[in-house]
Amino acid sequence: MPILDIQAIREILPHRYPMLLVDAIVELEADRIVGIKNVTMNEPYFVGHFPDFPVMPGVLVLEAMAQVAGVLVLKSIPDRKNKLVLLASIEEAKFRRPVLPGHQLRIEMKVTKRKASVAKMHGQATVDGVVMAEAILMCKLADRAPLVEPREP
Repeated sequence: MPILDIQAIREILPHRYPMLLVDAIVELEADRIVGIKNVTMNEPYFVGHFPDFPVMPGVLVLEAMAQVAGVLVLKSIPDRKNKLVLLASIEEAKFRRPVLPGHQLRIEMKVTKRKASVAKMHGQATVDGVVMAEAILMCKLADRAPLVEPREP
């Protein structure tokens, strides 16, 4: 049973279809989280990303990892409706095996360093215990207000 189902995740993350890439949170601790992404042939990116050999784009695997990390950061913020978690950096990203339709990604993120508005996390995306991708992500908490002021031409 998920700790957070898709409806609860939608209340935490601002993402919506087709960019919401987390289906459930199955474990949640202060500095560790495990999320699930069910990969189906119905995903819109499979139409154009190697259509004869559909592979989930690596950048979307990283985005799913970042969204799981975002849930962990935002879940602990009381005023999360006015905050966003932005991906600040990606280090040591490795793509070990292709993620295919029918796979269920288990994404585990662990906080390695935390400061006031920044969290650094190590993450792995696995399928049936086999590592598909891993990376170190840094996430930054930001106000939901416009991030960039428009400039006059």
